[in-house]
Amino acid sequence: MLISINNPVFSTLIFEAIMLVVFLLFTRIKKDQTFFPIAQSQELKGLAILLILFSHIGYFLVTDHSFLFPLSGMSGIGVDIFLFLSGLGLTASMFRKPLSTLEFYKKNFLKLFVPFWLALFSFLLIDFFVFNIDYPWQFVTKAIFGIFTTADLYKDVNSPFWYFTFILFYYLLYPVLFSKKRPWLSAIVIYAISYIILIFNFPVISGVAFFYNLHILAFPLGIVASWIFYQLPNQPDTKSSKFYTKFIAGKNWLKQRASLIGHYVLIALLLVFIGWLSYYFTGTKGQLTSVITMLAIVWLFSIKKLDFKLLQLFGVYSYEIYLLHWPILYRYDFIYKYFPAWLATILYLAFFIGLAWLFKKITELILGSWKHTT
Repeated sequence: MLISINNPVFSTLIFEAIMLVVFLLFTRIKKDQTFFPIAQSQELKGLAILLILFSHIGYFLVTDHSFLFPLSGMSGIGVDIFLFLSGLGLTASMFRKPLSTLEFYKKNFLKLFVPFWLALFSFLLIDFFVFNIDYPWQFVTKAIFGIFTTADLYKDVNSPFWYFTFILFYYLLYPVLFSKKRPWLSAIVIYAISYIILIFNFPVISGVAFFYNLHILAFPLGIVASWIFYQLPNQPDTKSSKFYTKFIAGKNWLKQRASLIGHYVLIALLLVFIGWLSYYFTGTKGQLTSVITMLAIVWLFSIKKLDFKLLQLFGVYSYEIYLLHWPILYRYDFIYKYFPAWLATILYLAFFIGLAWLFKKITELILGSWKHTT
């Protein structure tokens, strides 16, 4: 149910102050100087899931939208970060160890589906036995296969599941269309197919087409970024790699030549730029500005000299938190009704980490058992 809170602005200030202190306590000097290490990817995932959580709470759970503002205005950026990192990670993995289409599906689909099934059946059972909500068998059948054609926050079993269908579409296309020699072409083709499907505006996706339109650029951009930063440096004899050497690696003054003061001045300017874009142009106002903001954030994280351990923690469990958070907040709420909003939000963040840890452990047990039997 929707939550009415007292003093939303004051509650936001208390929450932000506490989060800032905790954030700083878990910040360390960066030790791994390689380009885009796994910890950095986890940080970005952690940032993405927090942006989505704050948006769902501030704009759709509480009645006063000033709570958690302006943190609550950037959920679209969070979704773009997830999609960008998916394209980046899958492509980097294919560069290291190419897989056939069947091998790709075998490796990735169970990781995608097992936590999703755990979350889906948990919600279906709780809704049925506790809240007497009975979903049509046609819906349940489609849901088991990851097909969701609506995203109603207040009526669906879990409206954020629209993202699962979206990323599943990319996972189905990716190994079929991926070319190790021309990954940039794969990105163009994947984007073109997505764009054409949305142009036809099929009735089956009309309930989620709005979200797809906002985010179809991010995944292909991740593929292109992986090609630029992982493949080109290892191909010194091609025209594209010479371009990389001359205009990208050769001008890497951000990491190699800038003074320490210049480094932090640049970061400060990037933060101002990101904040300006986020405040004025994100949300429902356009795909391009959301993507530009997302790219600026990724760039900022690639040049920073600090490790954000708190973001890494949320990043490790970001997928499970995404699958679980909304029904718990809206339909099953057991914290906001008893505590001040700022404290309830902190308690929910801790609760989601614990629950996501449990789901991850169960997933690992299931996947481990499946490997032993195959």
